[in-house]
Amino acid sequence: MTVASDVTFAQDMTPPIKEEAAPDALLAATGVTVRFGGLMALSDVSVSIPKGTIVGLVGPNGAGKTTLFGVLSGLLKPNNGRVFLLGEEVTSASPQKRARQGLARTFQQPELFNGLTVRDHLVLAYRASHERNRLWRDAFTGGCLRRPSASEGERVDGLLDLLALTEVATQLADVLPLGTSRLLEVGRALATSPLVVLLDEPLAGLDVHEAEQLAAALRRTVEEERVSLLLVEHDIGTVLSISSHIYVLDFGLLIASGTPEEIRDNARVRSAYLGDEDVAMSRSTIGSSEDTKS
Repeated sequence: MTVASDVTFAQDMTPPIKEEAAPDALLAATGVTVRFGGLMALSDVSVSIPKGTIVGLVGPNGAGKTTLFGVLSGLLKPNNGRVFLLGEEVTSASPQKRARQGLARTFQQPELFNGLTVRDHLVLAYRASHERNRLWRDAFTGGCLRRPSASEGERVDGLLDLLALTEVATQLADVLPLGTSRLLEVGRALATSPLVVLLDEPLAGLDVHEAEQLAAALRRTVEEERVSLLLVEHDIGTVLSISSHIYVLDFGLLIASGTPEEIRDNARVRSAYLGDEDVAMSRSTIGSSEDTKS
C-alpha cells in the first residue's frame, strides 16, 4: 500500500495543482484525501476520465497511485472527497455496485483459472455480467460453459479478434505467456461491457514486443469499443505515446496534469521522474507511434 508522510509534503514548497473534474466525465474524483493513521496517502487529489480516452496516471513508488485506484474502484473509502460514476456520486458504493454501473479493473497479477481456456474466461466474464442466472443454472446442471447464445458468441468472438487472441482461444490459460495473459485480463474486463476500465500496470514484466502488442490492443479497444481507460504504468514512454491526458502524483500530491507534450516538457516532472535521457526516449517513442498510426 502506498503512503506518504505530512513531513514529506512540507519539504516541497511547490503547491500541488488544483484540478477540476470535467462535467461530462464518465469517472471522476474530486478533492480526495486518504490518511492511514498519521500518514497521508493522498491529499486533495482530483482526476477526470472522459468518454473514449486513455488517461495515464504516473508517479514513483509511494506516490499514491494504488491508493487512488482503491478509492476509484470502491476498495477504499476516502477521508475526504467524492467519487462520481456517470455523474452519480458513488463514494460510498461497493465495488460490486460500481461494476454493475460500468466500472471494471485489472490487477498487476493476472487472476486466471487453471483448467479453463482463453475462450472460457471470456464466456465466464460475459455471463457473470449479462446472463448471471444462466451461469448458475449451467453450473448446477452440468452445462458448464457450453451452448453459447448468439449474442454471447458474437461478443466473445469479437473480443478474441480485437485482442488478437483468436489463435490461442482453445489454449488453457495456465500455459499462456505473461503478455498473452495480460491481454486476456483486458478481454475479461471488456466482456462485462464496461464504460471505464482501470488498468493496474498492464505492461509490467513484458518484453518490448509484448508491450507494443498490448499498447496497440489498448488503442484499438478505445477506438472500437469507445471505452475509457485509466492506465497506471511505470513505462513512461508508453504512457506518453498512447494517452490523451496524464496525471502525475508525487507523495500523494497531484503535481502535474496535461497532455503528453505538456507533461514531457514540465520541468518539475522531468527533473523528478524522467530525466533528459528518458524524455528523449519518450519523445522518440511518441514519434514512432505517430508514424505507425499514419
